[in-house]
Amino acid sequence: MEELQFHHSLPIQLRFNDVDKYGHVNNTVYFSFYDLGKSEYLKTIRPELDEEQEGVVIVHIETDFLAQIKASEPIAVETATTAIGTKSFDLVQRAVNTATGEVKCICRSVLVAFDVKLGQSKPLDEAWIEAICRFEGRNLRKKRS
Repeated sequence: MEELQFHHSLPIQLRFNDVDKYGHVNNTVYFSFYDLGKSEYLKTIRPELDEEQEGVVIVHIETDFLAQIKASEPIAVETATTAIGTKSFDLVQRAVNTATGEVKCICRSVLVAFDVKLGQSKPLDEAWIEAICRFEGRNLRKKRS
């Protein structure tokens, strides 16, 4: 398996209230970092998207915490799509110390295309698929068996 390339990186400004009494970023805060990274990633891929009509929702998320983030560390969230299905796509995100390159945390999530007005999932349209593949620089469509 080839090494995953991250073409999207978002610097994160750590806030006073992100840090707990032990001097490191609280594990619940990482998810707000990943939400910011995901939002900016999607805006980069589909800047024309009308979020009042369509969007994506997270249907699965899992996280591995590898090392603490201290309040003084320069952090960025990197985001990449790893696979695209008919209604969903898989994201990998990681929180990285930008000075050392140390990966602090890895998050894997599955996002589903969503019709906001109908309140239900829908197939990913070709514009989504093409935009993601173009941004990532490769075909990420899942093979059908």
